[in-house]
Amino acid sequence: MFPQVWLTHLCVFSHANIAAVLAFLLVYFSVRFYQKRWDLANIPPGPKPWPVVGNFGRFFLPSFLKRRLGQPPYSTDGPGSTLAVLAKLANMYGDVYSLFVGSQLLVVLNGYEAVKDALSNHAEVFSDRPDIPAVTILTKRKGIVFAPYGPIWRKQRKFCHTTLRSFGLGKLSLEPCIQQGLATVKTELQQLNEESGGAGVDLAPLISNTVSNVICSLVLGQRFHHKDHEFRTLLNLMARGLEICVNSPAFLINIFPLLYHLPFGVFKEFRQVEGDITVFLKRIIATHRETLDPVNPRDLTDMYLVEMLAQQAAGEEDSSFTEDYLFYIIGDLFIAGTDTTTNSVLWILLYMVLNPDIQDKVQAELDQVVGKHRGPSLTDKGSLPFTEATIMEVQRLTAVVPLGIPHMASETAEFRGYTIPKGTVVLPNLWSVHRDPSVWDDPDAFNPSRFLDDEGKLLRKECFMPFGIGRRVCMGEQLAKMELFLMVTTLLQAFKFRLPDGKPPPPLLGRFGLTLAPDAYTVCVSTRR
Repeated sequence: MFPQVWLTHLCVFSHANIAAVLAFLLVYFSVRFYQKRWDLANIPPGPKPWPVVGNFGRFFLPSFLKRRLGQPPYSTDGPGSTLAVLAKLANMYGDVYSLFVGSQLLVVLNGYEAVKDALSNHAEVFSDRPDIPAVTILTKRKGIVFAPYGPIWRKQRKFCHTTLRSFGLGKLSLEPCIQQGLATVKTELQQLNEESGGAGVDLAPLISNTVSNVICSLVLGQRFHHKDHEFRTLLNLMARGLEICVNSPAFLINIFPLLYHLPFGVFKEFRQVEGDITVFLKRIIATHRETLDPVNPRDLTDMYLVEMLAQQAAGEEDSSFTEDYLFYIIGDLFIAGTDTTTNSVLWILLYMVLNPDIQDKVQAELDQVVGKHRGPSLTDKGSLPFTEATIMEVQRLTAVVPLGIPHMASETAEFRGYTIPKGTVVLPNLWSVHRDPSVWDDPDAFNPSRFLDDEGKLLRKECFMPFGIGRRVCMGEQLAKMELFLMVTTLLQAFKFRLPDGKPPPPLLGRFGLTLAPDAYTVCVSTRR
C-alpha cells in the first residue's frame, strides 16, 4: 500500500519538492551504496561502479539508448553488447570478477574451470537463488526455477520430477505425444508455405505451440490448437514478461523496486502481464480442483492436488504443498519448458538454412538409417551420430540461456583466493564456457564434427553444459533432449529448408530475454521425395 500512496502524494508535489525528494533519495542510496562497498574485503576485482546504479549504469544502461536508435540490443560480438562487455571484462580482470547492480554485489564466472569449480565443487554454497526484485514480484520466491535452495525446494523438485517421470518424462512412452504435435506441424507447414507465395513461413508460432503442448499434456492433461487465441495470448504474455524483466527499462526495478508501481510505460505493462498470466493459470487450477478424481489423476496438477489433500488429511499444517505453490510451479514449467526448447529448435533450423551442406549431410544420414517410409524414433538416436553432433554444436554456439539462471552464495565462502560474501549474486556465464578456447578448438566456428571421434562416434564432453550443472541443473533436460531430437529429425526428414529468394540471411546476434532467441526469420520449405 505504501508505494501507491507515496506515488499519489508525489504527483501533487511542486517541482521543487519533487527535486528535493529525488535529491534526498540520491544521497540516501549513495550513502548506503558506499557503506556496503566499504564492508566488502578481498572480493574479486572488477571495474569501479557508479554511485547508486553501480556498474549497470556504466556498462549496460546505454543498451536501452541503442534500442531507441533501432540498433541491436544484444549481440555476441558487437561493441557495447552484453556478452561483448562481459568478455572484455574477463580479459581485464580474470575469470572471476565483480560487478555491482545498484549496491548488490554480483560475481561473474567465466570459462569452464571457474563455472565447474563453483557449481560442482562448491555446490553447497552456490546453489541458492538471489532475491531479485523483478523476479520476486513474479514468482514470490516459489516454484522450482527461482525458489531458494533448501528443504522445501528439494521436496517440491523431487515430487515434480517423480510425477513427471510417471507421466513419461524421459521415457519412450512420451514419444507419441511429441509425434502427435509434429504431425500437425507438418500439415500446417505445407499449407502455410503454399499460401505464402514464396515469401516464406515464420516457424516460431508452430514450434512454440508444439513444444508447449507437450508441457500441457504432462501438467494440464490437455492440448491446444496453435490458433487458439487464449493459448497464443498466454505464450505471448510469458515471452513478453521475460523480455520486459531482462531487456527493458523495467530492469531498473531491480535497483529501485518502487518503480514497479509507476502507472505508465513498461512498468504498467509489466503489472498487466503479471495479472493476465495469473488469471489464466489460476482458472486452470480451479477447473482441476472442481473435476478432480483422486483415484484417476490425469496430470501433474491432479497429482499435486491429491498430495496436497493427503498432507492436509494427515494434519500437516505447515505443509508447503498448497494451491499457491502449485500456481508458481505450473508457471515455471510453462516458461522453462517452452521458451528454451522452442528457441533451440529455431536456432538449429536457422543454422541448417545457413549451412545447406550440413543440412544435406544430416538428411543423408536420416535417409540411410531411418529411410523415408517411417518417422524417426528415439530408438534411432544412437545410430544418428552426425545428426546428434549437429544439434549439440548449435546448442554450444547459441547457448540459449547464455548467462544461466542467477545463483547466490548462501554463506560467506573462500573461492579461488577471493572472499564471496553471503548474499552475493553469482552469474555463471555459460556462453563463455561454450566459447572457451582452452577446451574448444576454434570455438567461434560452426563445426559439428568436434562432437565426433575418429570413428564417427558421438563424443560426450563435460565442458558442454547447455542445461547447466550442479544441483540446480535443469529438471527438464531429458524432456528437452527428446523434443529437440524428434522435432529436428522429423522436420528435416520431411522437408528441405531454404531462405526466400532475394532475402538476406538474418544476423546470428539473437534477441535476449531470459533466453537467447534468434532474430525473426522466414523459410521456404519443399517436400523431400
